Amino acid sequence: MRNMAEHPAVRTIFAPYDSGHRGLRMGAGPDHLMDNGLPEMLCSAERPSLSFAHVLPEVDPPAEVATAFELDRLVSEQVREAVAEGEVPLVLSGNCNTSVGTIAGLGAADLGVVWFDAHADFNTPETTTTGFTDGMGLAVAVGHCWKAMARGVPGFSPVAERDVVLAGVRAVEPSEEERLASSDVSVVGADRIGLEGPSTLEAALDGLKSRVRRVYVHLDLDILDPEKAGKANEFAPEGGLSVEDLKTALGMVRERFPVAAAGIASYDPAFDPDGCVLAVALACARMLTAPEKSAV
Repeated sequence: MRNMAEHPAVRTIFAPYDSGHRGLRMGAGPDHLMDNGLPEMLCSAERPSLSFAHVLPEVDPPAEVATAFELDRLVSEQVREAVAEGEVPLVLSGNCNTSVGTIAGLGAADLGVVWFDAHADFNTPETTTTGFTDGMGLAVAVGHCWKAMARGVPGFSPVAERDVVLAGVRAVEPSEEERLASSDVSVVGADRIGLEGPSTLEAALDGLKSRVRRVYVHLDLDILDPEKAGKANEFAPEGGLSVEDLKTALGMVRERFPVAAAGIASYDPAFDPDGCVLAVALACARMLTAPEKSAV
């Protein structure tokens, strides 16, 4: 039989901020998930207890960049504490750049990143045309920008480019295309997954498995096709993955790696009146935090 050690507790870490503002737009997503079935989805007979933590930055006045990195610092502390206590960290955030805090809490040694996102998040302050720090999350994670701010996040060191798989991307700016092409990041676009199915990820994941022992899975919910699966937020572009393809892709990750931590981001409930994206998010949270397969 499986014992409690094989069903580690989940610590859900809430960072309900969008562009430095609490509960605004995508910042409303984490609490909406909490209030609409997340505890029930994560709980089981083998895992009867869960823990929850809200991070509360004290940046005054709120500023997008300062608040983003303060959130990273707070998230890193929670993730590190969760791991030390044998818990699986699940980070629910408004923006993608809290991934820097999660990586810092885990430590980059032997860690790979599987980044599911409609957007590449590979801009830098020099290339961005919007100034939106959320579009720089992956670039920060691999050490391309905001280096001084990132050094202030306890435990952070960049993940090697070759240890990142960017999956399902479909909205890439020309400057990002150039930067990705000159990097060692493995890119598997939404168009390839749509044409060939999730199995097109296998080569990238197998290559990653040869280099790392565990992964952080980042799931931006605008990876979903707005027509087939529901619109996660105002930035979700046309195309994307079906619910079935996303679940299959996550299953492929789980088959190959221990998931050291998972992050779910960019859900704005105002764009999901029928709850389709909510249901997908809850199911994915359960998949990503489920115990590893073991003998009965």
